[in-house]
Amino acid sequence: MMTSAYSPVFNEGFDFVCALFDMQGRMIAQAEYNPSMLGAAHHTVHWLLEEVGAETFQDGDVWIHNDPYRGGCHLPEHMLIRGIFHRNKLSGFAATIGHVAEIGGKAVGGLAGDATEVYQEGLRLPPVKLMDRGEHVMDIWKIMMTNHRTPKLTWGDLHAMLGSLRTAQLRMEELIEARGRESILRDTGELMARSEQWMRREIESIPEGVYEFQDWMENDGITNEPLRICVAVWVKGGEIVADFTGTALQARGPINATYAVTAAATYNSIFQLTDPNIPRNAGCHRRIHIIAPPGTLVNVRLPGAEVGGNSETHCRIINVVMGALAKAVPERSAASDGASGCNFLFGGTHPKTGEFYANYHFENVGWGGSSRHDGNDAQCAPLAISRNVPVEIFETRYPLMTRSFRLVTDSGGAGKYRGGLGTERILEVRAPEMTVSALFDRMQIPPPGLEGGHPGGMTGIAIRRAGEQEFQLFTEAFKTVSPSKFSNIVVKEGDQIRIVSSGGGGYGDPRDRSRAKVLEDVRNGYVSFGRARDLYGRGNEESES
Repeated sequence: MMTSAYSPVFNEGFDFVCALFDMQGRMIAQAEYNPSMLGAAHHTVHWLLEEVGAETFQDGDVWIHNDPYRGGCHLPEHMLIRGIFHRNKLSGFAATIGHVAEIGGKAVGGLAGDATEVYQEGLRLPPVKLMDRGEHVMDIWKIMMTNHRTPKLTWGDLHAMLGSLRTAQLRMEELIEARGRESILRDTGELMARSEQWMRREIESIPEGVYEFQDWMENDGITNEPLRICVAVWVKGGEIVADFTGTALQARGPINATYAVTAAATYNSIFQLTDPNIPRNAGCHRRIHIIAPPGTLVNVRLPGAEVGGNSETHCRIINVVMGALAKAVPERSAASDGASGCNFLFGGTHPKTGEFYANYHFENVGWGGSSRHDGNDAQCAPLAISRNVPVEIFETRYPLMTRSFRLVTDSGGAGKYRGGLGTERILEVRAPEMTVSALFDRMQIPPPGLEGGHPGGMTGIAIRRAGEQEFQLFTEAFKTVSPSKFSNIVVKEGDQIRIVSSGGGGYGDPRDRSRAKVLEDVRNGYVSFGRARDLYGRGNEESES
């Protein structure tokens, strides 16, 4: 996938996952362990097979599906699934899920920060056959190419996905020849059982009880009102139930999460607090149960807008589940990360090629401090393993100049263990005009600290018009309702856009941080002298030494 895809979101950003499944649609293994697609990988394949039937698959068939109401994460993420055949006998399935960079809809890139229904967010495909016994089903391809603004990239990326499934077929054939079909089917079932037992032992090590936590999405892009996410986590008998009853009703704007997103975020939180060596297959999910009332922010009903539910609300769900369990096992937990994808979408006609371009860009954030160490700086939010596209690649593909890119001093929350730092990037438009959209959160409500730690820094997006001295919020420059969620704003050549990602919350009392670490932070520019003086005062004996 990485080496053959066309779009930077795949070959540089790693926003995809490859996974293997048995004949019942149970996940055997997931390559690279991309957490954001845990829920989709675990549910979507199983639900697709229930809908179309495993018996309908022929050798060389590939089905495509991106419907968020059938188990998907959000509309841009397309799943391709192929049956694994050996000597004309079905032996399992291979699936690839990837974020297609441009899928139509009201905004370039598909992430419209002010969408009010799924129909504005792009082309929605129920499970349909993309390849029929190795041959293109051209009617489906034509529909997709006609509705996507960058059909060449879609064609190339989907063929990279098809190639990855072909590789899975070939390698599974080799494995079956070497080990035998029945042996592999038996052993994968045993692997799932062992994973389930391992997870049960890990959950049994958490004190039994009911643990609650809540946090807020700052707005939905349509109104500037916060929306609550709350959870009660029940731990008993080697099982966990995460109950989101009491969460706000689904929003008008695009921050609603699908059930698969809420499930993925819950799994992710619990996996972070348990043994990382547990095999990530269907077995380790069996001891974790989710109650997500339909029609709420954590289980959207058709036709609610949902594209930001995966990039933004997903992060917040991770944080509330971990915040609840931190009351049971604070020594395993971490403060809130920056918890926003800082999604910046842009497109237009490239002045050098005359061709239309579109891109989905996201920023890395600071992670929260934990009981053992500082949070990581400028790392993808824990919902995924994606990485930033290098500046050199960015500038050769798109008419944007990166004027500066740096860590933000003081953006990590103060604590015995400091939160990780966020970033600031300033981009200058190098085309006569460009259409931009944004879908951020954490611009008004900072990531909280834990165990006495301080909040992390907040996100931001602002514009400085060509010839002007000061940056302005988009609410000031373009009268958008939300400063962090909007779509289809036309900017001009020479305009500069500043994107700030949030830092992580701190863990523990800042006065307990060692003086040597505070001094090192000041010398490195991570913490300003004034902040060090004001927040990291005299503490324990280690500090005073």
